Amino acid sequence: MIDYKQVILVRADLKLPKGKLGAQVAHASVAVVLKSDKKVVNAWVREGMAKIVVKIADVKELRKYLDICHSYGLKYSVITDAGRTVVAPGTITCAAIGPDLVEKIDKVTGTLTLL
Repeated sequence: MIDYKQVILVRADLKLPKGKLGAQVAHASVAVVLKSDKKVVNAWVREGMAKIVVKIADVKELRKYLDICHSYGLKYSVITDAGRTVVAPGTITCAAIGPDLVEKIDKVTGTLTLL
């Protein structure tokens, strides 16, 4: 049984190429792990580091979900691109939530569609 997971929210409106999208998702995943509780991270690692990538419409929707995360006390990380390749500097591309307990994260992201 999986008790912990991480969810990465990706902006669908940017239509990022696969390579860029993969890099942004990786940045988000690592960034939030670095600021997460070590005991939670260790439990998540032991379970196989479940990661779910979902799509959101745009930056406005991303901010809505991050506000909800904040109210629930969930750790998250927002990725702002440097603008060297595909998007303009300062573009928010994605965000990662957790790792944390599945039921806590699902309260925020449980209705979102997989990418």
